[in-house]
Amino acid sequence: MENLDVMVLRQLRDWRVAGRRALLATVVRTWGSSPRPIGSIMALCDDGAVVGSVSGGCIEDDLIDRFTQAYASAAPRSAGAQDRTLPTGAPAFVKYGVTADEAHRFGLPCGGTLELLLEFDPEAQPLSDLVASLEAGQLVERSVRLADGQVSLREAAAPTELELRDGALTSTFGPEYRMLLIGAGQLTEYLATMALFNGFAVTVCDPREEYRGAWRVPAAQVVGGMPDDVVLAFRPDRRSCVVALTHDPKLDDLALLEALHTEAFYVGAIGSRRNNQARRERLMQHFGETPDSLAPLRGPIGIYIGSKTPAEIAVSVMAEILAVKNGVTLPRDVDVSRAKNQHHLQASEA
Repeated sequence: MENLDVMVLRQLRDWRVAGRRALLATVVRTWGSSPRPIGSIMALCDDGAVVGSVSGGCIEDDLIDRFTQAYASAAPRSAGAQDRTLPTGAPAFVKYGVTADEAHRFGLPCGGTLELLLEFDPEAQPLSDLVASLEAGQLVERSVRLADGQVSLREAAAPTELELRDGALTSTFGPEYRMLLIGAGQLTEYLATMALFNGFAVTVCDPREEYRGAWRVPAAQVVGGMPDDVVLAFRPDRRSCVVALTHDPKLDDLALLEALHTEAFYVGAIGSRRNNQARRERLMQHFGETPDSLAPLRGPIGIYIGSKTPAEIAVSVMAEILAVKNGVTLPRDVDVSRAKNQHHLQASEA
C-alpha cells in the first residue's frame, strides 16, 4: 500500500489527463472531533468513483450524490430533478456537521464539524508535475489561488502545516514513507505487513538465500545484497526508517552505521537490553562512534506491552515507529528498558 496522498493525486491526474471531469476535496478546518485530520484529501470523478477520504464515508457519499450521476442511474429521477454535474469555476468551501442533526446524518463525532475546499477540474499539467516530483522523492509545496483555482508548485525544504492566507490554500505533499528491514525472518513478515497497511513502501534486505526463499509477503520488495550496501542504495530520507532484525552483528551493525548517518526519522535494532548495550560498545570501540552519534539509535525497539510472540513484538515496534513518524512523545512508562527494569524490580521485591 502506497502513500495515500500520492495515490489520490496520481488517480486524479489520470482522470484529468483522460479528459474526465473531477474534483479534489481537502479538509481545511475542523472544530471539535473530526474523523480525518486537516490536510486529508480525496478525489471524485464524474462517474462517482472516489479515491482517498475526508470522513468515514458519509461525506464522500453526499459529495457523490451532489456532483455526479452515480446515484441518478440507480434510481428513478423525480419530477423536476436537476442533473448532478460537477460545477466549474473557482474553488468553493463547504461545511459539514454544523448542527447536531447534520453531525448524526454524516456520521461525524458528537460536536464535530469540518470544512472542505473543493477544486473543480484541476488542470492536468500541474497534477502531472506534482506527481512526478513526489515519485522522484521530492517534498513539494502546492498553492491554489482561491479566486480562480490556479496552482503553483515549488520544492519545499521541510513539511509545513496547511495554511489559508493571502487568498490561497497552501499545503505540503511529500513522497511516500519507506521502511527498510534488515533480515527476512518471521518477525519481519509481521512488521512488513503492518507497515504496508500503514502506507509504507517496504524493502526487505537479507543476503541469506534460505531466508529470502521462505519470504511470504509479496507486496514487499526483497533484495539480497549486503545490508550496508543496500542502505546506501536505499538513500534513506526524512520519510524513511531502517530497522535491523537479524540479531546478527555482521549484518545489523554495518547497516545501522550507514543508516545513522542519513536523515532517516527512525533507526533501530531488535535485541535485549544487554545486546543493545553490547552493540553500542562495539560501534564505539571499533567504528569510532560516540554516545552523541549513537543517540538516534533506538534499542530495545518498540513500546512496552508485555509482548512475547513475533506478532506482538511487531505490534510494539510498529506503534513506536508510528509515534515517532507522527511526532508523538511517548510516556516514559512505555519505554521498553525502563518498563522492564521496573518490572524486574517489582518482581524482586515481591
